Amino acid sequence: MKLAGLKSIENAHEDSVWAATWVPATKDRPSLLLTGSLDETVKLWRADELDLVRTNTGHSLGVAAVAAHPSGIIAASSSLDSFVRVFDVDTNATIAVLEAPPSEVWGMQFEPMGTILAVAGGSSASVKLWDTASWRIISTLSIPRPEAQKPSDKTSSKKFVLSVAWSPNGKRLACGSMDGTICVFDVDRSKLLHQLEGHNMPVRSLVFSPVDPRVLFSGSDDGHVNMHDAEGKTLMGSMSGHTSWVLSVDASPDGGAIATGSSDRTVRLWDLKMRAAIQTMSNHNDQVWSVAFRPPGGTGVRAGRLASVSDDKSVSLYDYS
Repeated sequence: MKLAGLKSIENAHEDSVWAATWVPATKDRPSLLLTGSLDETVKLWRADELDLVRTNTGHSLGVAAVAAHPSGIIAASSSLDSFVRVFDVDTNATIAVLEAPPSEVWGMQFEPMGTILAVAGGSSASVKLWDTASWRIISTLSIPRPEAQKPSDKTSSKKFVLSVAWSPNGKRLACGSMDGTICVFDVDRSKLLHQLEGHNMPVRSLVFSPVDPRVLFSGSDDGHVNMHDAEGKTLMGSMSGHTSWVLSVDASPDGGAIATGSSDRTVRLWDLKMRAAIQTMSNHNDQVWSVAFRPPGGTGVRAGRLASVSDDKSVSLYDYS
């Protein structure tokens, strides 16, 4: 696999762009790129031209995370205002407004079948699961505090939850915390299975392999990208190459590669057989907050796409083959 720069839009937003994801194609339209920014807006872009389709407003503070339903019909955005807005992608009509206080939402993701939205509860040290039919909380997965720690202990802030990821079969949910640990839950039983270790700094991004539900990738402020066996609790490998925080990680649809975005201003492509970075892209001149591979599917889709967004307000699109 090799990346080739396709197009970049400078000043795509009026402030830092912190979040990006792909809205899957529907029978009526191709997939769209969804971005969220500190300028309090969410924008939708056409997949190949990066033409702006629509700008959505509704948040009173910056947008920290976005998520797309697997149907491609609805999406969600979360803000530093502690609210999650669920909206219709094609009409922008608000479907639901979810209250997430007392903290910001730094990560969220729809379950692969689309029945649940998992929301990382920040300083609440929990992940809340919302039913997408009723938009009611059906479960709260609490992150355990270290042993012998009192609830009032100031170090509890280290259990601040930053990231979430669903396994491809929807049976497991992983969440990464400020202290570098990763918790893996059995969703049906709302039970903590185990904690994965290997990082010693915040875990800002997680993604399961799309072809092996056991394999979980994590990106951390320690500069490493770790590969875990999420069932066997083992660290399968650790990849290094970035010179600063790893802010985002995503897996290619075929499971053969991952991409990462970093505070070192680069996007890197990693070959999983070699377990090494094989390409570095330097399209951005500030921190790269999110990278996202376009999901397969949709009419007329002939090539792979990867998107990245940055503090420099830009959105970049890459072709890969």
